[in-house]
Amino acid sequence: QVFSLWLPMSCYQEDFFKEYLKMMANIVVLNLLICISLAFWIVSMTASTYYGTLRPISPWRWLFSVLVPLMIAIQGFKKKSLDHSGALGGIFFTSLFVFFVTSSKLTKWKKEIKKQIDSEYKEGGQRNWVQVFCNGGVPTELAVLYMIENGPGEIPIDFSKQYTASWMCLSLLGALACSAGDTWASEIGSVMSKSKPRLITTWKKVPVGTNGAITSVGLLSSLLGGMAVGIAYFITQLIFVTDLEISAPQWPLIVFGAAAGLLGSIVDSYLGATMQYSGFDQNIGMVVNHQTKDSKHISGKPILDNNTVNLFSSIIIALVLPGVAWCFWPRG
Repeated sequence: QVFSLWLPMSCYQEDFFKEYLKMMANIVVLNLLICISLAFWIVSMTASTYYGTLRPISPWRWLFSVLVPLMIAIQGFKKKSLDHSGALGGIFFTSLFVFFVTSSKLTKWKKEIKKQIDSEYKEGGQRNWVQVFCNGGVPTELAVLYMIENGPGEIPIDFSKQYTASWMCLSLLGALACSAGDTWASEIGSVMSKSKPRLITTWKKVPVGTNGAITSVGLLSSLLGGMAVGIAYFITQLIFVTDLEISAPQWPLIVFGAAAGLLGSIVDSYLGATMQYSGFDQNIGMVVNHQTKDSKHISGKPILDNNTVNLFSSIIIALVLPGVAWCFWPRG
């Protein structure tokens, strides 16, 4: 009887001890993040004093910039949207915020159907560090170049006053919208389209999952994915930029974000149809991305894989979009 009374108490104490350790660990991490944020703030204050042209960033904003990406990476790992390497990459490539949140939800959406049509489907749609890099490497590099050129503050898009900074911002928007648009097209179009996809190069009907195949639902989804990134960018401008009333209109961010999502999906599909192998494996009844003895060739040559196709697509859109935006952006 004494043992039976002691056992529940022991289990209760063990659970209490685990919760206590978890709480203390969270407090330690929060204090560490506050120290890191203050260190960044001191550096920005020093740079502002030295150069005289840079506006210092507040400690609260530094804390937000460090804390939010870390929370996203941790949640992504816990919910199996990222594996260990992808979570580590997500901490540093923080420009993937909107892309990660929306695409992770869509990847898990109707997963039972996707398991039946995707030979390389991962449980939870986990992304590793290579996928994080190929989708986020280009916008991250552009963000670093922007900070080197213009400092860590936001400015309105205005080619007549800030050409270089505006070019970098539109290039970054294009890379992110391209990645989001392609992911939305793949995750929504593959399960929602009622008609068989067509290969973008020959317009022939091909099995679901073929690289370079498109549907009207997929194209519309890519446009909406890019628009979501553009809306997020536009809202950020409204919140953080103070001199919008004397600058060019910022609403075209939404339009060009949508255009980048759609165009990025088309470029990705063309590269996939020509430079990525697609074959139908009779044994498993699915499209495969590598040649096997039982696979029948559908399209493409085994030159690139899916990650490098995504990388090249984001580079192309990042280079093209600023020039198009410069031609059509309304002047203030």
